[in-house]
Amino acid sequence: MRKIILMMSMSLDGFMEGPDRDISWHMVDDELHRFMNDEIRPLGGFLTGRVTHELMTEYWPTADADPASSAPEIEFAGIWRDMPKYVYSRTLRQEDLAWNSTLVREVVPAEVAALKEAPGGDLVVGGADLAATFLRHDLVDAYRLLVHPVRIGRGTPVFPPFAGPGPLRLEGTRAFGNGVVQLRYARP
Repeated sequence: MRKIILMMSMSLDGFMEGPDRDISWHMVDDELHRFMNDEIRPLGGFLTGRVTHELMTEYWPTADADPASSAPEIEFAGIWRDMPKYVYSRTLRQEDLAWNSTLVREVVPAEVAALKEAPGGDLVVGGADLAATFLRHDLVDAYRLLVHPVRIGRGTPVFPPFAGPGPLRLEGTRAFGNGVVQLRYARP
């Protein structure tokens, strides 16, 4: 069965973005971007909310045509376009979506379970609101957190408050030359 993976960059003090959706503090260099491409390439799909999807569509559909794009960015543009995307939104219409995207109106645990049982690679959930909803419904099976060596003081937390402990098993770590560390956890 496929897993739902929460894959997110975060500051050392636990925020995924600063005020006004600021992510300028993300330290994505070529080494980290190549690693992220390798992590994402075998996945079975992206699970995103409307905001994250719209942010991604502003750049990635044509990033490989931009002469200023790096080799890892060019590679990711193709990965992103080809990857199935499940976009959770109450306001978008299916005809508003392109690039292998399917509209989903609500996070329904039984529907997520059916998606996990479908063939293909693991699924990655991203975006603050959607990730919080998946966490609230206890739908996240694994975590791949990229901790950036910066404190931003305020913003959107990766983990909003929710009831109940969630013991996890450490699956691995990896440090990058720019100081970012990946932490990999899964359910025991």
